[in-house]
Amino acid sequence: MITLAEGLRLPTNGLDYTILALYFVVVLGIGFAAKRSVKTSLDFFLSGRSLPAWVTGLAFVAANLGATEILGMAANGAQYGAYTVHWYWIGAIPAMVFLGLVMMPFYYGSKVRSVPEFLLHRFGPSSHLLSSVIFAVSSVLIAGVNLYAMAIVLQALLGWPQWVAIVVAGFFVLAYITIGGLSSAIYNEVLQFFVILAALIPLTIVGLKRVGGWDGLTDSLSSSHGDAFLTAWKGTGIGEANPLGANWLTIVLGLGFVMSFGYWTTNFAEVQRALSAKNLSAAKRTPLIAAFPKIFIPLVVVIPGLIALVMEPTLGKSKDGLQYNDAIPVLMRDLLPNGVLGIAVTGLLAAFMAGMAANVSSFNTVFTNDIWAAYLKKGRDDAHYLKTGRVVTAVGVLIGMGTAFIASSFSNIMNYLQTLFSFFNVPLFVVFIIGMFWKRTSAAAGFWGLLSGTAAAMVNYFWLYKQGIIALPSDQGANFVSSIVAFVVGALVMFVVTLFTEPKSAESLAGLVYGTRSPGMAELPAEGDDAWYRRPALLGWGAVVLAALCYLPFSL
Repeated sequence: MITLAEGLRLPTNGLDYTILALYFVVVLGIGFAAKRSVKTSLDFFLSGRSLPAWVTGLAFVAANLGATEILGMAANGAQYGAYTVHWYWIGAIPAMVFLGLVMMPFYYGSKVRSVPEFLLHRFGPSSHLLSSVIFAVSSVLIAGVNLYAMAIVLQALLGWPQWVAIVVAGFFVLAYITIGGLSSAIYNEVLQFFVILAALIPLTIVGLKRVGGWDGLTDSLSSSHGDAFLTAWKGTGIGEANPLGANWLTIVLGLGFVMSFGYWTTNFAEVQRALSAKNLSAAKRTPLIAAFPKIFIPLVVVIPGLIALVMEPTLGKSKDGLQYNDAIPVLMRDLLPNGVLGIAVTGLLAAFMAGMAANVSSFNTVFTNDIWAAYLKKGRDDAHYLKTGRVVTAVGVLIGMGTAFIASSFSNIMNYLQTLFSFFNVPLFVVFIIGMFWKRTSAAAGFWGLLSGTAAAMVNYFWLYKQGIIALPSDQGANFVSSIVAFVVGALVMFVVTLFTEPKSAESLAGLVYGTRSPGMAELPAEGDDAWYRRPALLGWGAVVLAALCYLPFSL
């Protein structure tokens, strides 16, 4: 769990609380403003497919800036050093580009309202129902992580009781999503993106100045942790030891391909932002626009973790002292004056609320459209499903409050989330990628591939790893291996089942398999979207090249 040091308190005053209160007022105000545009279920679940690319792009990256990104990645920076950049430059950017260039035309062009609905068209009801249940469960589990993180931070930093923090934060998220639907969540995420940066940029600048700039930081860490601590690839040869407990092969295949592509291309909390874009061109550009700020997030998340390690050399050395999860709060306490401190606390809350809101909004969409409307209450009028979506939002928040405490069984929130991704997202990815590129694969293959991949990941983690049957150096290493196992097992099962079952007709696969087109996919860019600087290919490959160049300072 997120465990901040006992007695770690911020010197907050009335100015800081005023800034925090103003933020909550603005959040609710955006919710009420968005309510005027919510007239149908499509407005509530997908903003009427009317939002511009820059809004959906910023919301896309903000939805990912939750508890994991802020506290988890700063903690990883303090614990693992520069190895943490792999989660960004190889573990996010290529997959985000693939989503924009390859997968969004299928998602958006087929006019589906969710990721499971795409599986309904490609494989049939069995895969659809199974994936819907998986999405619903994973969404509320991940929403709970952000709530739990927020509660522990507020308890440690501001003295709020944990249950009060959970209830207050949960009901604020519930209020603005229920009132304004996805539009409210997305516009709040755009606001939260800038609030988060306003909190982290001053922290990084002041922190670097305190430790003597970049040269002072690198000199201190090199002398205390060795030169490899500030490189991304040193010590990652097969058989070599490093703090991350992973070699280059598991980093590239486990994190960079299987886990990364599994998360970014099938996680509906992210894909939903792109589906709300106003046209196909904007939908394709959504993850590509998001990729550019994502490239630079390590500068304000990982680097503060390194700074904290220099300022507090005992970080993570004792169970009773400061832990790695304390990296950001320690810097806030020691570096920021009142007023700026209030912005920083607000930024943390914004991060947690963005992460929770993204998962709650994806939960209400999947449950209402893919479970309730598809199997439980078919053929009702649109007003019924709009009302159901609002009720399910409340249910999702309440369940999230309960699942918040499941995270307490894990020693690190990053480990917890990566475990969930290996269980749920990776098996979905293998079904998607094979179904999208192989016409022959059948409906039965999709269902059994998804089920077997999920089961294989769980068996590898809970039985082989946790029971000590196979020796892996860390939970992160185990998650990388679980992801590879899920992908390989799911792919093999799909291949074998396909050989003994009948494929779907070519006509039913139009627009669902690479090389085929549906009328929606033939949509031309709107006026202005065909400008050279808006071309998806240029944005995508530009992001990949820029991410690769960012490795250079950490590879010498």
